[in-house]
Amino acid sequence: MQLKGDVLIKAPRKKVWDFLTDPNQIGQCAPGVEKIETIEHMKKYRGTVSVGLGSVKARFSGEVDVVELDEPNRAKLKAHGTATGSAADAVCEMTLSDGSDDATMVNWTADVNVSGQLASLVSRLMVPVSQKLAGVFYAEVKKRIEELGD
Repeated sequence: MQLKGDVLIKAPRKKVWDFLTDPNQIGQCAPGVEKIETIEHMKKYRGTVSVGLGSVKARFSGEVDVVELDEPNRAKLKAHGTATGSAADAVCEMTLSDGSDDATMVNWTADVNVSGQLASLVSRLMVPVSQKLAGVFYAEVKKRIEELGD
């Protein structure tokens, strides 16, 4: 499934970049994140996420690899996680550009593939729920960065 969006954050690009590349910061913004640990700084992370799709809940454990970093312009991540009877793979990319009045535009895409039991049970809910969760994540990122001030 393809997800995408953009968000304008009223903060300089470097500040937005630093926040979005800090796993502890983004872990606090992402719905369902239970744990994030660094395997190799700015390269590899491991974590646990709980996801609810309707009445079906799953807890995924997996790893995130940083595939490309072009500070402070672009980042590409690849994730793989497993839950009981299911697996999820994602390739996520974000591009940062300067907006007006020292703001930063973040354009993001995510190509997510869920397979197994979860996919067969709730396939119709996946796109709208995933898009909603991404919206919640970026709204929280925006709020936290803008509240930080300078």
